[in-house]
Amino acid sequence: MTRLTPAHLVLADGTTFEGESAGWSPPEGVVAGEVVFNTVLTGYQEVVTDPSYAGQIITFTYPHIGNYGVAPADNESRRPFCRGVVVRDLARRPSNWRATSSLAAFLDEHRVPAITGVDTRRLTRHLRVHGSMPGVFGTAPLATLEEAARRAAGTDGVDHVSEVTTDVPFTVPATGGRPGRRVVAYDYGIKSSILDQLSKIAEVEVVPAATSAADVLGRAPDGVFLSNGPGDPAALGWAVEDVRQLVDRVPIFGICLGHQILGTALGGRTFKLSFGHHGGNQPVRREETGAVEIASHNHNYAIAAESLPGVEITHVNLNDQTVGGLRDRSRWCFGVQYHPEAGPGPHDPRYLFGEFARMMDDFERARPDGGRGSAAPGGGAT
Repeated sequence: MTRLTPAHLVLADGTTFEGESAGWSPPEGVVAGEVVFNTVLTGYQEVVTDPSYAGQIITFTYPHIGNYGVAPADNESRRPFCRGVVVRDLARRPSNWRATSSLAAFLDEHRVPAITGVDTRRLTRHLRVHGSMPGVFGTAPLATLEEAARRAAGTDGVDHVSEVTTDVPFTVPATGGRPGRRVVAYDYGIKSSILDQLSKIAEVEVVPAATSAADVLGRAPDGVFLSNGPGDPAALGWAVEDVRQLVDRVPIFGICLGHQILGTALGGRTFKLSFGHHGGNQPVRREETGAVEIASHNHNYAIAAESLPGVEITHVNLNDQTVGGLRDRSRWCFGVQYHPEAGPGPHDPRYLFGEFARMMDDFERARPDGGRGSAAPGGGAT
């Protein structure tokens, strides 16, 4: 059996964990990022390749990770953007007919550092008490890691969107929906699963995050989608301003970071959660019906409910009562803090893509020109 190189994980507060190096190891032997934990039991490949983790080190709370290997179809982006991965037990032999390689080989191929053998239960409990915080891990001497941990920075005030967004626009053909319907999707770190769901209702043109509102309206979309993405929404004033110019001129649907940007454009403010919501099984109550949905979450920031006067709170996270969704019927927009596309699942909230399609249809009926950049006031969205 291959012997692994001893390694350490050191948090910014000096707490230290022992482990062994896995995946790719940088020459300097030090990896830095904001340490968060995710509670999924499956879907580790989708988590690692989610661009929303740019700048972060992902700790998996489930002890055995990698047992079914990786498959190209499960990638959520062109490559992983996370800083590193922390696991208790990294499987050496994947067992699944879809697997093309092991998780360890995948991490090595994409130059993603990993540390295994860590007491992830102790680490998770520490982060739950003290909150997500910067940290480092690697094979460098412990003293070097401790010094690096003291200097490590988190995601507050950092624009990671520019790191993950597409350089050029591209189009995803429609696989369903009304013929001719078109959606422009802002890529703040968009996931493949989202594009799969959007393409079922429209042709999707994905544009870089810095695309101006005027450029988007010039493409004459039936709707605009605001994607998930990494980092602090408060650092994205330029994105908020573009969305503010789009509100009431075209139907808008936002997910996760896109929801936060939309909420800020509507006058709200964001704040950082202690340790965030990262997992595939969090309960959300749909206020309209009282139904409880199980949904995938991945965010460190949230919209403050009291900062949204006149905006309807449509969903509430039942773990901590934070805003799970919002809607402004009079301005044709809505967003959710969680992930209705959810690769690999759960799929309880996927109806929201159908609601987006209905809102676009209602908007076109309410405005004879279909909106197409008109700033005239309109009716309500369903």
